[in-house]
Amino acid sequence: MAAPTLPTPRILVVDDDPAWAKLITRVVAKEGYGVDAVGDGAAAFTAALNHSPDVIVLDVMLPGMNGVDVCRRLKQESRTRLTPVVMVTGNDERELRIAGLEAGADDFLIKPLDVDELLARLRSLSRMKRYTDDMDSAASILVSLAVLIEGRDGTGEGHCHRMANYATRLGRRIGLDAADLQTLHRGGFLHDIGMLTVPESVLRKAGPLEPDEYELVKSHTIVGESLCRTRGSLSAVQSIIRSHHERLDGSGYPDALMGEEIPVVAQIIGIVDVFDAITTERAYQRTQAVDEALATLRAHVRKGWRQHDLVEAFVEMVSSGQLDSVN
Repeated sequence: MAAPTLPTPRILVVDDDPAWAKLITRVVAKEGYGVDAVGDGAAAFTAALNHSPDVIVLDVMLPGMNGVDVCRRLKQESRTRLTPVVMVTGNDERELRIAGLEAGADDFLIKPLDVDELLARLRSLSRMKRYTDDMDSAASILVSLAVLIEGRDGTGEGHCHRMANYATRLGRRIGLDAADLQTLHRGGFLHDIGMLTVPESVLRKAGPLEPDEYELVKSHTIVGESLCRTRGSLSAVQSIIRSHHERLDGSGYPDALMGEEIPVVAQIIGIVDVFDAITTERAYQRTQAVDEALATLRAHVRKGWRQHDLVEAFVEMVSSGQLDSVN
């Protein structure tokens, strides 16, 4: 069987000098790349979103939005933040290079360009982008598998989506940055991925678990972390998967972490997991009212299990109706 044909890498060239843009386009296209070219910052951002290039060759001096600002905006947008950016300038100024690198540029070249060097950088960066895309595809598969858990453990349809939405809303309310919010969203789906290895008879058992069954259920935190360990795009989620059952007083599992040893994102997932477990039907307990769920969370604070300000932020969010639109 013939090996599958890889898609042609696409390069976005951004330069307001038509002669330079034409030259780079001709050189890059000759090497077999697909090429799109635009002449200003606003068009660059739009083209990056519409064409999903593998690498962006970005001139620093552009009309309107300069290259440094374009790069910074690209790196802040979730759909383009992993797209490699090679910044190009005719000025060999240290301050300009530093500004570009701080904006998130992956490389920096000086005009007049060395064609061989440019092509070497494009080959390297487009290969890196393909690896990143492959990891994201694997992550998507894991997310799909995680949703299957809903059908096995009796958590009910929509549990993963609710977890992702509850967690990101709470994270946004307390001022977490975009990277942490993305981690919370993925963590909402993947926190119980390790349950795939627990027998359905145990997951759906109506009565109390035997000690060996309980240990098996607890192992889902370690198993889940190991499933995601080789996926670079899921590295930030591993702490959630492993630590969302930890408690501030050290009575949680699997590592008996205490206080600030427990990552904030894992604490948030732990809080919203308790809330969703109480307010939705499960095989092992009746559905309870929202007020009862919030009272339980406050009782956890009094026991020293959960962080007071996180629980109160969640209580205020629920009480103000901010979860009403979540399905």
